[in-house]
Amino acid sequence: MSELSVVERLYFGRDDAERDFADGLLQEGFKETAAYNAVVSGRKMMVIGRKGVGKSAICVRLASAGAPHYGGTALITPDDAAGEEIRQFELAGLTGDHAKSLMWRYVFALRAAQYVVRHAADHTGRPPASVKALRSFLKANQELIGEPRDSSGFGQWLQGLRGSLSLEAFGVKASADFNQTPTEGARAAHRLRILEDGVRGAFVDLGCAPAHRLLLLVDQLEQVWSADVESNSLIIGLLLAARHLGSQYGSSLKCALFLRSDIYDALSFGEGDKFRSDELRVEWTGSDLEDLVLRRARASVRAELTAQQLWGGIFPRTVRGRDTASYLLSHALPRPRDLIQYLNECQSTAIGNGHHDRIHESDIVTATRRFSEWKLKDLVQEYLVAHPFLERLFPLFQNSGYLVTRAALRSRVEWTQDTLRREFPAYAQALTLDGIIRTLYEVGFLGVRRGHGTVYAGVPLLPVQPHEDEFHLHPCFREALGATSAAGIGAYDRLVADSIRGQVGSGHVDATARGVTRVSRGYALLGRLQRACRSILDRATRSDGLPAEVRTEIVTQVRRILDDTEHAPYAEPPVAEDRIVLAAASYFHSLASRLRRDAMDGGDVADGLAAHLTEQSTRLVRAVGGGLVGSGES
Repeated sequence: MSELSVVERLYFGRDDAERDFADGLLQEGFKETAAYNAVVSGRKMMVIGRKGVGKSAICVRLASAGAPHYGGTALITPDDAAGEEIRQFELAGLTGDHAKSLMWRYVFALRAAQYVVRHAADHTGRPPASVKALRSFLKANQELIGEPRDSSGFGQWLQGLRGSLSLEAFGVKASADFNQTPTEGARAAHRLRILEDGVRGAFVDLGCAPAHRLLLLVDQLEQVWSADVESNSLIIGLLLAARHLGSQYGSSLKCALFLRSDIYDALSFGEGDKFRSDELRVEWTGSDLEDLVLRRARASVRAELTAQQLWGGIFPRTVRGRDTASYLLSHALPRPRDLIQYLNECQSTAIGNGHHDRIHESDIVTATRRFSEWKLKDLVQEYLVAHPFLERLFPLFQNSGYLVTRAALRSRVEWTQDTLRREFPAYAQALTLDGIIRTLYEVGFLGVRRGHGTVYAGVPLLPVQPHEDEFHLHPCFREALGATSAAGIGAYDRLVADSIRGQVGSGHVDATARGVTRVSRGYALLGRLQRACRSILDRATRSDGLPAEVRTEIVTQVRRILDDTEHAPYAEPPVAEDRIVLAAASYFHSLASRLRRDAMDGGDVADGLAAHLTEQSTRLVRAVGGGLVGSGES
């Protein structure tokens, strides 16, 4: 079998952290980010970020490879099968948040008890009485607790907190000990304190903290979250329980929570301000993502690749006039999972096109279209629980410009608002113009123009302000929606121009020698078109209220028309001047219609330019149909 080429060996990893770790790339190509180091050091206990930013990668890395400075880790991942049970967990006499907090504290205490008993076996000598008591407790409740290395442990565990738990190992011999506690919630809190005191005593008696402390890792909470009151209470209870660990176990036990930002940001509770110093928002810079890509490329090809070899050797140096790395990063949301999928698709497309030695620009262009379609669908799935109406908003941007003003969006929303509210009555407040803009910005679909650049949702998340009225569709989604130009006007048809250039050639044309300087109707028509183009260019360049990208796009296309007309008189055989002028007039009319429809500046500037385009279009059509008109009319 022949050796695989470098492109065939190139691979950037799996979509999910668990398989990525199993394949080895998460181990060999893992980047120790600030978030990873903050968890290891214990400085932060909440890692917050969007889906795909690498939260689970950190969690899996710590759970599988072990955390430095810790004796062990315990992974807690509630699965969907237990979701309804833990969401609906209640204890009479307690609020929902408090009941959920006891539930999480109970789970933490059980996992800590299992760890202490296992870890005590590594110590020499007779185990302390407190450890023996924990071992007896686990044995007596094995049917409730399950196997010591059970990674989730929810199911029947909750029955123990409600009253089935045997606490005789701690000297509690009968249910009579709980007769003085009047409510179910108070009895559960009493049982839990007994268990927690037993675990804390065992940690103290072993005396090996903090060197052999335990790190609890809680991940994949989105599996059991449903954007309702019970789900929010579940997360709030988790936060309260995690904060309780410090006062209960000291340095013996730490906790790290990996939370989706949309879930965490939806919470509202009185003690929320007490967690700010524990938060760490995961944000990737362009240089961090480039470094991650290079690490994974090296790990897959088993070679010490340089950045120059990757971006210029394996990949082309540029794509559509931009540095390849910059092009790829701009067309993906700033998170590892998206970039991994995008780059793998580029590699797969190249192989499919028979390009085994290097990836071509055309491969990336093709992969970009497919990737854009994936991401549009993935965005719907990512926010299906919180924003079930999201997919119905995409047609507002279909086959249009990627730049949209507040005024244009208002008119588009008005077309569909009543229908959306009928289909999603529970979300009527979110389906206003401001609500739609806010949602599309927060999920990363739209960016807002601020200063001299476009800002997409990130950290910190500054909401869209009432005075901000220019929005840009993220490049990641433009191909899928057919919104690849600022104004959506399309390029001027160059077929005529290409024919002209082919006839003229690349050399200098002596107009006098060819005898084409005679004044004719066709020549005068082209002259009229040239004057119309120059007039439009002058008006466009002075339209300061027009978005810069739209103005640049209009100027570029009108200059192309002007360039075509300047070559036309020298073509042999003569070109059809009527056709050129009418095509340009039609294009000017389309430009005017687009400006009016999209209210590009929400004021008089776009209307004035649109009126000027319409005027020039009308004059050109009349000139073609009615013969020559005096040169002064342009």
